[in-house]
Amino acid sequence: MELKNKVVMITGSSRGIGAAIALAFLKKGCRVILNGRHELNAELKARLDHVGGEYTYLVGDLANATQVTSLAKKAWDMFGKIDVLVNNAGINRDKLFIGMKDADFDDVITTNLRAPFFLTQQVLKKMYKKRQGCIINMASVVGLHGNAGQANYAVSKAGLVGLTKSVAKEGALRGIRCNAIAPGMIDSDMTVALSDHVKKQISKQIPLQRFGEPEEVAKTAVFLAENDYITGQTIVVDGGMTI
Repeated sequence: MELKNKVVMITGSSRGIGAAIALAFLKKGCRVILNGRHELNAELKARLDHVGGEYTYLVGDLANATQVTSLAKKAWDMFGKIDVLVNNAGINRDKLFIGMKDADFDDVITTNLRAPFFLTQQVLKKMYKKRQGCIINMASVVGLHGNAGQANYAVSKAGLVGLTKSVAKEGALRGIRCNAIAPGMIDSDMTVALSDHVKKQISKQIPLQRFGEPEEVAKTAVFLAENDYITGQTIVVDGGMTI
């Protein structure tokens, strides 16, 4: 897909990996729709303005199914199309399995899996009519291999991998591609709470000996959008941690 002037929507893009993905597509000449639960912060706005190009920011809580539908409609009405959808928004509620509450499980599934399901469904219907489109789901290595204290998160991300493969098979006949990215340890809001000591210990288990940068995940998203012959795949971006 030639990305110049394409419309790209990224959920959960007010910071971290999502913000990096938005900036990467903006640099490619795309028209970018960002999304977050709160108003656009001044720092990210300055970075977006520095890159230049057309972008808009839509406030919406993806844990609310009604807001998901409204968000999809508003985005489509503004631009008349969505060429690339990146389901990036996600949360974690980490606890050991025996102490995990129903709400801990439900909240993570709602944001990480149900929201991408509903939003993809809304966008896919319109992509079908245009017989073109690309969907990218943000999974995780935790969804591929599990992790202690993250059963809810692992289930949500494993579900995204399954959703990706199913949408890829259904969409292929109509020119729609769907892939997933499974990041490993990335310097982002989800890892900022880790102490330097813990980060060093984890880094020793990664062949490349470091955490990844959000921009490295963003490059993968751009690559998947551009390559018209990749679909149904989960690309692992983890510095070799899971090999």
